[in-house]
Amino acid sequence: MNPDKPRRKASPKKAKDIQSRRNHIMGRFGFVILLVLMICVSIIVLMTNTIIVHGSDWKEKGNAKMDTILPIPPTRGDILADDGSILATNLYYYNIRLDFTTKKFMICEYDQSLDSLADTLAAHFPNKGDAEYFRERLREPLKKHVDKRSNSYLLLREVTSDDVEKIKDFPYFRRTKNHYRTGLVVEKVLRRKYPYGDMAKLSVGFIASDSVIRNRYYGAAGLEKALDSLLYGTPGEAKKVVFTNRVANWPVKKPVPGYNVHTTINVTIQDILENELEKMLVTSEAEWGTAMIMEVETGDIKAISNLELDSAKGKGNYHEAMNRIVLGYEPGSVMKAISMAMALEEGIAKPLGKTLYSDPGGFAYAGGKRIRDTHSTPTRQLTVDQLLEYSSNIGMTKLIAPTFADNPAGFKAKLKEMGFFNRFNTGIARENPPRIPDLPADRGGRISLSRQIYGYNTEIPPLYTCAVYNAIANRGKFVRPRLVRRLSRQDGTDSIIPVQLVVDHFMTEENADILKDMLHRVIYNPGGTAKGLKSDIVDIAGKTGTCNIVVPGRGYREGHYRLAFCGFFPYESPKYTCMVLISDPSPAYKGAGRTSGEVLKNVALKMHARGLLGDSPAIAKADDAITVPGYYATDNTGRDVLVSQAVGVEKGRKIASPKSVRPGTVPDVRGLGFREAVVKLEKAGFNVKYTGSGFVAAQNPNPGAEAILGAKVNLSLTQN
Repeated sequence: MNPDKPRRKASPKKAKDIQSRRNHIMGRFGFVILLVLMICVSIIVLMTNTIIVHGSDWKEKGNAKMDTILPIPPTRGDILADDGSILATNLYYYNIRLDFTTKKFMICEYDQSLDSLADTLAAHFPNKGDAEYFRERLREPLKKHVDKRSNSYLLLREVTSDDVEKIKDFPYFRRTKNHYRTGLVVEKVLRRKYPYGDMAKLSVGFIASDSVIRNRYYGAAGLEKALDSLLYGTPGEAKKVVFTNRVANWPVKKPVPGYNVHTTINVTIQDILENELEKMLVTSEAEWGTAMIMEVETGDIKAISNLELDSAKGKGNYHEAMNRIVLGYEPGSVMKAISMAMALEEGIAKPLGKTLYSDPGGFAYAGGKRIRDTHSTPTRQLTVDQLLEYSSNIGMTKLIAPTFADNPAGFKAKLKEMGFFNRFNTGIARENPPRIPDLPADRGGRISLSRQIYGYNTEIPPLYTCAVYNAIANRGKFVRPRLVRRLSRQDGTDSIIPVQLVVDHFMTEENADILKDMLHRVIYNPGGTAKGLKSDIVDIAGKTGTCNIVVPGRGYREGHYRLAFCGFFPYESPKYTCMVLISDPSPAYKGAGRTSGEVLKNVALKMHARGLLGDSPAIAKADDAITVPGYYATDNTGRDVLVSQAVGVEKGRKIASPKSVRPGTVPDVRGLGFREAVVKLEKAGFNVKYTGSGFVAAQNPNPGAEAILGAKVNLSLTQN
């Protein structure tokens, strides 16, 4: 083409089209520019409005947001037994979650590893589910659309830190440590745990979460509730702080941990009491039972048990239920010892040899329904010091009622002076004081008084009955029952709660000794209502009580009883007081001595066998006496043969003991060498303490005795 050749002019029509397109494009550009300018102006106006017009308001809101005080929850204190064993504590656990929304999530690898991962999870966590369960859990998120998959899918709940490290080495997760690719999220959670499970559950209590304040837990029962403010501690404070690349919470006040509460509960005694109470409830097919043990000198509550028939599981199954130890019930004849304490203090019961007539036909005091004695008497007359032995309703009424004939309310007033109605404030939830109605000075009041004397028309919590019997055992010193002995913190703060008296004077030592003797006769005299509890090992004193069960508005249930026994042991120098109340056993077990009393006796014997009564424990001797020195002893036949051959003798000494041991019972290691005895006991879950050297001559607890795992077994070794 020749560049010098002049261009051909476009036709007028074509030129017009070109101009038209140009104008159209310029118009669109102009519109866009105008729109941008309008947006810029709007932004400038809004910025001006925000920064200048409302600047101070926004600044104030921003400062308020940054100045917001955020609470930092404190660490809740522990609850401990009398030996430091933990009854309630805080433990960190971890929830395992999966984030399927990460951009680098290895979906193909996840799908390929799903089966092997499910098998591995089932093998390591059989209590959480089988392989099919985990397979379904892992597949479930894949059924949803990619956009609807969870960023926090819960796979495992509350596993330990050791479990977390194992999980990181499971199929799929071991491919890479990059959690953005595996989606593995480990969530740390704090949980309140009770290592001993249901043991003293209602006394220790439990906590519940507060839905209003995140991570706030409060006590809902027992000590957790009564001492919630002490256990909870003081929250800390945090404020929002601006860092280079983020805004974070910055602590400005550290939280103060809650107090550790050191209780008086003894784990061994608690275990003994619960086991013996449950055995009797199962045997007697009772509705429920409650029991407690107090230390005489200090008032320390060593054990509390509340067991009730589990209606869902049926006959023979009992579980921790309502804390009936602090609820009021008609006590029956255990009230007679309390009435007698008042009668001794007022001089009503003296002289002790004074004869009171017990009419087999009944005694219609104040013209009311005839009072009868349910226990037979050898003669028609009893002396004052025999009234508790024979549990005479008539005798107690004739002894006390005439003194208050003109003022029936005076009986309650005298008990009040002795401190019987004073609140103990033990820390047990729903603790109620005794309730004895005020009586009018008329015939009806006198009739009601006669019933109150021997335990009807009253509501006495077993806790209060136990405390009064404890005062009798303590020679009149009425110590306040306590469940908390000490408060402490990690910073060294230590607050000891001293032994306190309910009142300065309950009864004189002389009168307490007289009453102790009366209670001893109940078991050791021929006419005693609990003579079946006589023991040559532990000397017990106490009183039976039987009361018809009353249904509000419907009267007494004929043939249905609550059976009580309260007593202390050893008699000469009491260390513990025990109260047992059993409700509605089968007709074959209607006697208080055969039920509640039997529980107390068995508890006392087991405590003696474990050396808890201050004596040398009853240690069982080997059945086969070792008369000649031996070189080796074993209960393993193969080992016996090998050792005999190795040392060149015909025969070693073979100890016969059961190969299988029932879980929760102590194996028989008598006669074994020390090393083999230790292995056998530790394999069964017990700790070993020993004296001497050689073979095991004796052990405590006895072979076959029930004991909690971790309990100590004392061995006595000999060279002969």
